[in-house]
Amino acid sequence: MRDISTENTEENEKEVTFIRLFQQYEHDIYRMAYVYVKNKEDALDIVQETAYRSFLKLSSLKDLSLFKSWLLKIAINCSIDLLRKNKKLVYFQVESTLESSSPIKEDIPLSISLQDLLVILNEEEKTVVLLKYYQSYTFNEISDLLNMPLSTVKSVLYRALEKLRKKVRRVDMYG
Repeated sequence: MRDISTENTEENEKEVTFIRLFQQYEHDIYRMAYVYVKNKEDALDIVQETAYRSFLKLSSLKDLSLFKSWLLKIAINCSIDLLRKNKKLVYFQVESTLESSSPIKEDIPLSISLQDLLVILNEEEKTVVLLKYYQSYTFNEISDLLNMPLSTVKSVLYRALEKLRKKVRRVDMYG
């Protein structure tokens, strides 16, 4: 039979470890949330909700090395949930996120706003584009984060970029 004080000590250690790990990635979670909601208060709410949900589901995390990816996935889901709940559109110029890291900046003019991205792309496409060009994740990292085959990640990104290119062509054509 286990001693109650031993169980409490183990629980306390688990909580302390979780808090330390969470705080290590808290800024990344905030940045990801802010990209979606473009609002400081909502982004902070998402960080808090991510902490709550992740602590409740901590036992489902099998590999501690995937902690950051697991947290970001929860943060993305919390962000999407909040946007759906509030039916908000986000206003943000993509040029500041794509300028330095995007090999496609010649293909898609930087006049496309995140609002366009949110309207044109489905949730999966938005997430992949944001992770690739805003967070600078590699295809492999996105694949791991979203539990999606590498080929699917590439296909989703290609499909999303094609949608954006078509939108730009229509805008250029019709002014």
